[in-house]
Amino acid sequence: MAVLVRGADGELRLHVKGSLESVLPLCTHYRDTDGERSLAESDRQAIEREVERMTAEALRVLVLARKPAGDAGLDESGLTFLGLIGMLDPPRPGVPEAIAACHQAGVAVVMITGDHPGTATAIAREIGLLKPGDEVLTGSTLSALSDEELRERCVRTRVFARTTAAQKLRIVRAFQKAGQVVAMTGDGVNDAPALREAHVGIAMGRDGTEVARQAADVILTDDQFVTIVAGIREGRAIYHNIQKFIVYLLSSNVALALAVFGTPFAKDSLPLTALMILWINLVTNGLPALALGVEPPDPAQMRAAPRQMVNRLFQRIDYLGIALAGVIMGLLALGIYFAPRWTPLLSPQQARTLAFALLGFAPLFHVWNCRSRDRSVLVQRPLFTLPLLGATLLSGLVHLASLAVPGLRPIFHTYPLATGDWLLVVLLSACIVPAVEVAKLLGRPLLRPDR
Repeated sequence: MAVLVRGADGELRLHVKGSLESVLPLCTHYRDTDGERSLAESDRQAIEREVERMTAEALRVLVLARKPAGDAGLDESGLTFLGLIGMLDPPRPGVPEAIAACHQAGVAVVMITGDHPGTATAIAREIGLLKPGDEVLTGSTLSALSDEELRERCVRTRVFARTTAAQKLRIVRAFQKAGQVVAMTGDGVNDAPALREAHVGIAMGRDGTEVARQAADVILTDDQFVTIVAGIREGRAIYHNIQKFIVYLLSSNVALALAVFGTPFAKDSLPLTALMILWINLVTNGLPALALGVEPPDPAQMRAAPRQMVNRLFQRIDYLGIALAGVIMGLLALGIYFAPRWTPLLSPQQARTLAFALLGFAPLFHVWNCRSRDRSVLVQRPLFTLPLLGATLLSGLVHLASLAVPGLRPIFHTYPLATGDWLLVVLLSACIVPAVEVAKLLGRPLLRPDR
């Protein structure tokens, strides 16, 4: 930056400030307490050493210079070096913790700055961004690289220093060509092309320009990096909740379909009525499924690797889990239907009532399995969530009322159950939990990391 100022004596002076690389080459004189003299090579070396020392302390350094302007106006040659200014811009609270959370989540954070490489490196180390083996690339080096060379180097680079706004766009494209999903932050007019090019453009809503906000996909109203990490956490929670919601409903419907279509093979059996099927689908399964959809973020989700963009909602292991849980619950219900063949103590009316009770209660136990595809129900954090616990208890009480209230028996065509019958229903319904736990234990070594 250069400004032309007329002093009180009427003389024009040109005042200049900027980076070491841009201002020091324009300086031909040196001013200290003894006055002004020619700038020697030893002076240049001393200035450069001092800048290196200051940048190593994470200071942003500006070189100050001036000269009498006379008729030259804004001609910046022949400046007199005046001194250095070091500005401390400490990281905002929570940034080091947010960087650590990103590393745990498999998200690579890259700093692109116009600062001196020493300053950028010191700040990157301070916030935990730069690890052993990571590279620091300057804008001058970047300019000399071809697109292919930049693509190979970018995956190892965590700090881009002394870069221009135009180079930011090249960096975005290099990461994309390397197969990365790129989220780019920016606030200036010159950042707009990079924000538009990135998969997710993130603009600053408080200090950013209107052009940057128009080009971005997401606007941070508080301009905080920590908010981005919170967004990643919330996005993963929503994605996993959708998965859990669908897995639970599909596995419960597989069990119901197996029981419905298998009933005709049982001699003298009474099939489930249409009201029973609707009751199980809408009443006993609906509330727990909705509760799964509003589960809070699981801390383990931020320790998983990011998903690939080409991944489908479910992997093969998910379909196997849906089929396994559904078949187990369905076979238990069919076993009750076939029981009158083997014992005269159970009538077809009792068998249908027991199967109806089991198909309503078993999913209420299975819903706790659905909170994670591979982790035990005992290690979930939190162990219980109030929405899911409330939905499970309410659905259980409603289903219990349909079986136990005498006035509802003619409507549902159910049969009074004895204490032994209730114990059998609870025992068989709860079997789905250890069965799925064993399946998770056996399938965990075969499960690819959640991508």
